[in-house]
Amino acid sequence: MSREKFYVTTPIYYVNDVPHIGHSYTTIAADVLTRYHRLAGRDAFFLTGTDEHGIKVQQAAEGASKPPQVFCDGIVGQFKKAWQALNIKYDNFIRTTDVHHEEAVKKVLQDLHDGGFIHKGKYEALYCIGCEQFKTKSDLVDGKCPDHKMEPEVRSEECYLFKLSTFQERLLKSIKKDELKIRPLERKNEMVSFLEREELQDVSISRSKEKVSWGIPLPFDPSHTTYVWVDAFLNYLTGLGWPADRRNFEGFWPPDVQLMAKDILRVHATIWPSLLMALGVELPREYFIHGYFTVNGEKMSKSLGNVIDPIQLSRQYGADAIRYFILSEFPFGQDGDFSIKRLEECYNSDLANDLGNLLHRTIPMMEKYYGGKTPEPGELTTLETELREKASGVVRRLDRLMGQLKLRESLAEIWTVVNMANKYIDTAAPWALAREGKTERLATVMYTLLDCIRIITILTFPFMPETAEKIWSQLGIRESLSDQTISDATAWGRIQPGTVVTKEKPLFPRIE
Repeated sequence: MSREKFYVTTPIYYVNDVPHIGHSYTTIAADVLTRYHRLAGRDAFFLTGTDEHGIKVQQAAEGASKPPQVFCDGIVGQFKKAWQALNIKYDNFIRTTDVHHEEAVKKVLQDLHDGGFIHKGKYEALYCIGCEQFKTKSDLVDGKCPDHKMEPEVRSEECYLFKLSTFQERLLKSIKKDELKIRPLERKNEMVSFLEREELQDVSISRSKEKVSWGIPLPFDPSHTTYVWVDAFLNYLTGLGWPADRRNFEGFWPPDVQLMAKDILRVHATIWPSLLMALGVELPREYFIHGYFTVNGEKMSKSLGNVIDPIQLSRQYGADAIRYFILSEFPFGQDGDFSIKRLEECYNSDLANDLGNLLHRTIPMMEKYYGGKTPEPGELTTLETELREKASGVVRRLDRLMGQLKLRESLAEIWTVVNMANKYIDTAAPWALAREGKTERLATVMYTLLDCIRIITILTFPFMPETAEKIWSQLGIRESLSDQTISDATAWGRIQPGTVVTKEKPLFPRIE
């Protein structure tokens, strides 16, 4: 019997500029989800990448006095460096300039054209260059795009149109019935309201090559290039090797969750599923929409000088501190504010004081009382029984919370075990047991502590993989951490007596 699968995507990031902390938020979340589902015994595939065509990239390349492909290659390198710095392990990094992607896009466009879903016409609409999206008047605030604070252009030109209007009722029904689930609920309601209020128009899927030369030429009319969103959406298919790699595609399609920020929900909930309907391809199971970052209460902006570089941040604080903070600070799905002050407070309290101190207290006592060799435990008391029951309850709740993408709440549950272990040290008082010569009781307490730390390590691995590996190394367990499963985190007594623990450098030296 084949194992369950899990396929997660991030949006592919536009390469008109270098990555920032907002891109990191989505990608860290996808990485954590992928690692967790593997821990839960599922086959997982994590796709991310870059969106490299369109007028903004063309203009940015011109501004840098570089050919578009050379410009894209440079920015893509920065994205890959950022993901490496944050210990993000994707299964594929798709680029829309990849040859196999471009060929697949041409095939899709030809098939849609042959199937009667694309026709030539004249399109007139409001268009925001900043979003590279068409807008309705109801989207605007004081006549301007609320995200980019600029008046949209009125575009009227001959182009090729995709028959988006024919899919309105199917889209509305799919979203209402959660056949295409959208979370959080307010985002679903937002899309239902939009589709009930606004009449979808056939949407332009091309621009004249004279105006936008940096794009995939339409196979049936090379004088036009493909509208960047149509090109970009198809990455979710081509990133699995579609249409050539049928085995991989059939093994993972459809996406179990597609992560995105709220500014691109509407195009993802209209154009993208309509393209799939036209192609006869199954829809994604879920969109999860997260919020925006502000920095110290202000929107990130180059002019304000508050755009945060994830590479520099990870160098200063470590990848795992960033991963922990960015997911624990506010609920996934809501807007949140990023501040270095709060990052450092979180680092000192949760990471240095709670997790780091737990290990720093336990390993030296093991070396002092047992020369670093794990003792054989004796009879359990109510204290150990209660600790085990509470920790096992956390593991059970964790699977439900992760399934709901409640990442902050999941970390909070894990930290209850960290705090319970620290409290257990204070209550059991191993130093007093050693002084009083209660050797059997001391052995039980120290073994229980090590076993609890083992469970914490497995649970933190998806969130903080580097830290978890360091703890695992100090525990001296021979089995690979990456081979552990959720069932290993629910079972106690997995550490062999005699296993040698080793004290290493502090995990999180306090920031003064």
